[in-house]
Amino acid sequence: MAAEAVFLGGPASNPWQSSSSTNKRSKTSQLLHFTVRASHSIDDKNRAYKQLGLFSLKKKIEDVILRAEMLAPTALELEEARRIKQEEMIRDYDLWDDPAKSNEILVKLADSVKLVDALKDLKYKAEEAKLITQLAEIDAVNYSLFEQAYDASLVVNDLLDKYEVSKLLSGPYDMEGACVIIKAGSGGNKSEVWAEQLLRMYIKWAKKQGYKGRLVEKNLATSGGIKSATIEFEFEYAYGFLSGERGVHLMISSQNGSVDNEASQVGVDIVPMFLGTTPDLQISDEDLILSSPLPLEENKSRVGYTVSVQHIPTGITLQSSGERSYFANQIKALNRLKAKLLVIANEQGVSCLSRINADAIVDVWQKETRRYIFHPTKLVQDVKTGLGLPDLNSVLDGNIEPLIGAHINSRQSNYTI
Repeated sequence: MAAEAVFLGGPASNPWQSSSSTNKRSKTSQLLHFTVRASHSIDDKNRAYKQLGLFSLKKKIEDVILRAEMLAPTALELEEARRIKQEEMIRDYDLWDDPAKSNEILVKLADSVKLVDALKDLKYKAEEAKLITQLAEIDAVNYSLFEQAYDASLVVNDLLDKYEVSKLLSGPYDMEGACVIIKAGSGGNKSEVWAEQLLRMYIKWAKKQGYKGRLVEKNLATSGGIKSATIEFEFEYAYGFLSGERGVHLMISSQNGSVDNEASQVGVDIVPMFLGTTPDLQISDEDLILSSPLPLEENKSRVGYTVSVQHIPTGITLQSSGERSYFANQIKALNRLKAKLLVIANEQGVSCLSRINADAIVDVWQKETRRYIFHPTKLVQDVKTGLGLPDLNSVLDGNIEPLIGAHINSRQSNYTI
């Protein structure tokens, strides 16, 4: 609220005092009073804002601590029991009898130990946040203590979110890395520019999560933007997080009612990237077609060669161009194809490739995933989950966690049903 000048009557004026001197003193008195009143007003306002900030911070901290106290002890007890059971299995099992099974048990044990350590760290950080809050209550003037407690609570909240998500991501390939393949649609240069914006969005998302995406392939368009790009995310649960991104991402430049006046399409495919082992899938050479889709001159101008591998019975095709040799790109393309076929077999509930129904395979371009509306209002509409976000710029800046979380929760609901 703006400060107002307040005029107060002073002592009776001296008749022998000159009018100019009286006016000067009067103006000085008025200005001094205005300054003091304005200073008090600003101080009061800042104090009020700080009190509101303290209440808000305190509430957020208390909510996180309560959540941690409810979840962490039970989760820790459960995961420690699981770790003990796996240790007993190793003691009772002859590791030399079945090396593959032994390796599986050891990997699960390592995961359990890592999870137990993370939960212990979570408990410690929650206790730390609680202690700092108690200290801040004693020294209420020290606002920085509340800020310190709030920072600690953010770390706790992040650890809790990751633990809960790891429990929801229970699909057969959710723990694997992810290969994100982005392709511009047929909308000309607008689609190519839009494809590059999505590429930056995914790279920023990974960076915000503390990970780094490896851009292994990037096919530039002649008038700006990209025709296609491939990013590899080599961290656990990348596929589980990103699998919901598969499909068509529609940029709507202008929308009039229900009619999309200007729309640009980009197809995004997500393929598991096996971190520890190669895909355990045998494919007959007779069912494969290997080719180099680029002209020889363009292929030679690259560091390696672009290799495309097609599975004849299903028509599925994957390629690789980011490696330094033809052979390395062939292996990479074949591994991507195997991973893709494993996902399709799992989705169709079949155990071998020969039982995959090619007609039932849903192509990336057949399923709309998300709409990004630029005009007249800027917002993001997730078609799969129904979630709408009003801050388009924030989403394009890599803040896609709410969209990822909504997809994971919708998957969990479908499993429950």
